Amino acid sequence: MKRPARVPSQISESLHRHLNAYALAAGAAGVSVLALGQFAEAKVVYTPAHKRLPINKNFYLDLNHDGINDFQLLLASSNRTSGFTRALSVRWTTKTQTQNQIYSALSGGVLCAAALPEGKRVGPSRGFNNRLNAAGMFRVFSNPDCTSYWKYGPWLNVKGQAYLGVRFAIKGKVHYGWARIGHISPNKPVKALLTGYAYETIPNKAIIAGKTSGPDVVVEPATLGHLAAGSSGQPHKIVSRP
Repeated sequence: MKRPARVPSQISESLHRHLNAYALAAGAAGVSVLALGQFAEAKVVYTPAHKRLPINKNFYLDLNHDGINDFQLLLASSNRTSGFTRALSVRWTTKTQTQNQIYSALSGGVLCAAALPEGKRVGPSRGFNNRLNAAGMFRVFSNPDCTSYWKYGPWLNVKGQAYLGVRFAIKGKVHYGWARIGHISPNKPVKALLTGYAYETIPNKAIIAGKTSGPDVVVEPATLGHLAAGSSGQPHKIVSRP
């Protein structure tokens, strides 16, 4: 017995639109889940930046974008009757951040924040000093008639850019990271430019200064407003790039 030919069923235009919308939503959800999975598996999270440090104002750095400022940078410049001072320094943001440390080096007999080259391993080492909760990067000062002039700091010798090595805590566990700073000038007007930063998502694991690509790296898009805005109780603002 011959079966009757099947007649394609017709669906209403309204139902068709609903099915299409469902398919698009499911696809978007799948992409989001995939992206989250890739982020969760990442070992290094890198955030590009292009931010000139303000003068005589704290600049807060939230390395992992959790709303907690991990470090603060201060680019200072002053002219007084006692002479002039120009300096760049880094420190913890609060006294309770005892796990936060700065990779250090001696300069002029003073323990300072080291200016690390690209490719330097930043991890458990003697380079971190648990007594160093604040460190100069460079300092230049003189008396009024310039008969006495003194300067020190590893960042005075940086040509181009260098890396600030740091360790900090995420939920009580130690993580390592770096911040890239360049275009440094100790002359008036004093200048310094933050060009990116990164951290290792695995606790107690070293990170390579300057590594911004590879299968274990996720780039936090600048359009998310994470260009070193820090946590100020206000929503992150997008910093436009010149």
